Amino acid sequence: MDYSFSYPSGELAPYVKKYWGMENYDFKESYSYRTVPSGLPELIFYFGNKPVSLDKDIPIEDNMLLCGHKSSFLDLEFSAGFSVFSVLFRPEGLKAFFDLPATEFYNKNIPLRFLLKNDANQLEDQLAASHSFHEKVLLIESFLYKLLHKKENKKDNLKRIHHSIELLTRTGGNSSVNALASSSCLSRKQYERIFSSTVGISPKQFARVARFQHALARKALQKSESLTALAYDCGYYDQSHMIHEFKALTGYTPSEYFSFGKPESDLYL
Repeated sequence: MDYSFSYPSGELAPYVKKYWGMENYDFKESYSYRTVPSGLPELIFYFGNKPVSLDKDIPIEDNMLLCGHKSSFLDLEFSAGFSVFSVLFRPEGLKAFFDLPATEFYNKNIPLRFLLKNDANQLEDQLAASHSFHEKVLLIESFLYKLLHKKENKKDNLKRIHHSIELLTRTGGNSSVNALASSSCLSRKQYERIFSSTVGISPKQFARVARFQHALARKALQKSESLTALAYDCGYYDQSHMIHEFKALTGYTPSEYFSFGKPESDLYL
């Protein structure tokens, strides 16, 4: 298995967090993998066999998918022989490229061709014919630049919400909605409406995911920290609150989740 990643060039950096890919991911038997809410929407391309979603309400209907924010975990089953290339957007990043309210992507995997038709088909052909991860990055950046420039004059709220996202991530999801609205010079009602339309979930929902991701990042750095200390340090009311949140977002208790290996946080990498 060959895993690669790269970061976006300057003009795309405010909206794209990174690109990653795996080539020739092959194994003898089917393999199940549980995804958890990361706080980052994704544009993903499967080459060869695409996975099967074990949740009939969130199917994998195509090899090119726009994946919005998720409220809980999702189990995928992979069969032998596939490659994958992905664009991980920043939490509010999808709105810079697509005209739909970001809430339309919530808990959904939307085939890219439903939104862009011929352009999506052409992009898929180019990516499939490319000979390296670097070549795929160049192709997707050219594609994203074109989408970005089509919406050049429609980014006022993105800057405002980007500031909120930075505050929420900096505090590990522990900023009040009133404080965030005030820092954005908006009433709470206006702020919640604009945040949801721009990001795809409410400020409270994003804060919940950010707190969870912060716990993963902190545990990765401080392996010996007790779960009680981790809960308080990450802004949970107590350890029971953290256990409840982990089970809702991952299907596991914190001790179970951490027992699977070193935790990783896409949001805080």
